[in-house]
Amino acid sequence: MPLNKSGLEQSIKSAFKSMKDAGGDEEQGLNQLCSKLAEAVDTYVKTATINYTTGLTTAAGGGPVTGVFNGNLS
Repeated sequence: MPLNKSGLEQSIKSAFKSMKDAGGDEEQGLNQLCSKLAEAVDTYVKTATINYTTGLTTAAGGGPVTGVFNGNLS
């Protein structure tokens, strides 16, 4: 699944709107904002897909992988 930038934007917008619901308690509002932002970024990053194409090799009998990773992130 590709990264969903619009979903991240909506989550961030929702996080800032939720600050209004803190009832004037600045610390509670800040904690709520930080929590929602962290959740939004965590969800966004976990949707990334790594697409490997070529570049890594190992010896026939096994051993460490060498080379340069060729691919992209979507």
